[in-house]
Amino acid sequence: MVSSETIRERGRRKRDGDSGCNETDGMRKLLLGLGFLVQGFRCFPWMAVNFFLKDGLKVDPSTLQILQSSANLPMVAKPFYGILSDSFYIFGQHRVPYIAIGAFLQAVSWISIFLSPSNISFFTITLYLLLGNLGASIVEVANDAMVAELGKPPSSSSKNNQRSSSGQLQSFVWIASSVGGVLGNLAGGIAIDRFPPQVMFLMFGIMLSIQFLVTIFIHESSLDLPKSPANQGIKKQLSELLVALRKPEIYYSVTWFAASYAMIPALTGTMFYYQTQHLGIESSVLGISKVFGQAGMLLWGIIYNKNLKSMSPRKLISAIQATMAVFMFSDFLFVKGVYRTLGVSDTLYVMLFSGLLEVLYFFKILPFSVVMAQLCPPGCEGSVFAFIMSALALAIIISGYFGVALSSFVQVTGNDFSGLRHALLIQAVCTLLPLYWSSCIPDGVVKPKTKPKEG
Repeated sequence: MVSSETIRERGRRKRDGDSGCNETDGMRKLLLGLGFLVQGFRCFPWMAVNFFLKDGLKVDPSTLQILQSSANLPMVAKPFYGILSDSFYIFGQHRVPYIAIGAFLQAVSWISIFLSPSNISFFTITLYLLLGNLGASIVEVANDAMVAELGKPPSSSSKNNQRSSSGQLQSFVWIASSVGGVLGNLAGGIAIDRFPPQVMFLMFGIMLSIQFLVTIFIHESSLDLPKSPANQGIKKQLSELLVALRKPEIYYSVTWFAASYAMIPALTGTMFYYQTQHLGIESSVLGISKVFGQAGMLLWGIIYNKNLKSMSPRKLISAIQATMAVFMFSDFLFVKGVYRTLGVSDTLYVMLFSGLLEVLYFFKILPFSVVMAQLCPPGCEGSVFAFIMSALALAIIISGYFGVALSSFVQVTGNDFSGLRHALLIQAVCTLLPLYWSSCIPDGVVKPKTKPKEG
C-alpha cells in the first residue's frame, strides 16, 4: 500500500507542477500579448504619418501610396531574420533578444522623427520609417516563430505542458493584435485633432521603450519553448527551409496566398485623399471607422476560435476572398453616389464600412497561419513563417504599385476623382480571380509533418 507521506508528496509535486505551468503560461502571454498589442497599435503613429504627409509635406495621393508601399521593403527580408533567429543564439536565447532588438530600433525611429524639424525632407522621413519597419519585422518574425512553436499539437511522446488545441494560441495573439488596433485607431482619431503628429510619434516611441524594457527582463528559459537543436548554422537552416518550401502543400499554399494579395490593386492612398480632401470627412470619423474595422478583426478572432477552426480552410479562405470583392463593389456604389440617393450619408458609410474593408484584407491570415503551423516542419518555424510574411509583404508592395499604376491609368489625381469608380470596379474583378486557383489551399485539417531529413 502507498503511505500517506507518499500521497502527500505526490500531491505537492502536482501542485508545484501546476504552479510552474501557470507561471510559464503567464510569461508567454505577457510577452506575446504585449508584442502583438504593440504591433496592432502601430496604426496610431501611421495615422499621424498620413496626415503629416498630406497636410504638412503636401504630397499627392500617388506619392503617399508609394511611401506606404515602399515602407514595407524591410518586411521582404523576413526570411533572413527568421534564419538568423533559428540558427544564431544570443546569450543562449534565439527569440526574446530579437524582440528586444526590434523594439529598440522602432523606438529610435519614431523618437527621431519627433526630434526632427517640422520641415523634415520626404527622403529623411522615409529612411526613419524604413528603420521602424525593420525593427517591426524583426519583432514579428520572433513572435510568429514562438506562436508556431507553441501552437503545434503536443506529440504523444512529449510531456510538455501544451494543453491548448492547435489554433488557440494563434487566436489569442490575433485578439491581442486586434485590441491594439482598436485602441490605436480610437486614440489616433482623437489625438490627431488635439496634438501635432510629432507628439503622436513620441507617444508611440515611449510605448516601444516600455516594451523593450519589459522584454529584456524576461529570460527565454521561463517560456519553456520546445527544444530545438542549438546553433545549427545559417547554411543548414537555409537548407532545411528550402526542403520545407519544396513540399507541394507548402509551396502551392504560399504561392496562392501571396498572389491573392499581389493581383489586387491597392487604392488606400487614393481613398484616403478622396474621403478627407474631396468629401471633407473629419479625421475623428476616420478613426472611428478604423475602430469598427479593428473591432471586426477582434470579433473574427473570437468567432474563428469558437466556431470555425474545424471548417475547411479552402472554403473559409475562399469565402473571405469573395466577401472582399463584394465590399469593393460596395465602394464603387459609394463613390458613384448610390448610397447617398438612398439616404445614407457619406460620413455614415465611411464610419461603418471603410475600416472594415481595410481589415478584411487580413482575415485570411488567421486560418492560413493555423494551417501552416500544422504543416511547418519542427526546427525551422521561424524561417518558414518569416518566408510567408516576406511573401505577403512583397505582395502588398506589388499591390500598392499596381494601385498607383491603375490610378494613373484612370487619371485619378488629388483634385479629380472622376475615374475612381472605374478603378474600384477593376479592383473588385481582380479580387475574384484567385478563386479560380483556390484548389492550391489545403482542404481539411492537416497533420503535423516531421522534420525534413538532411541531404
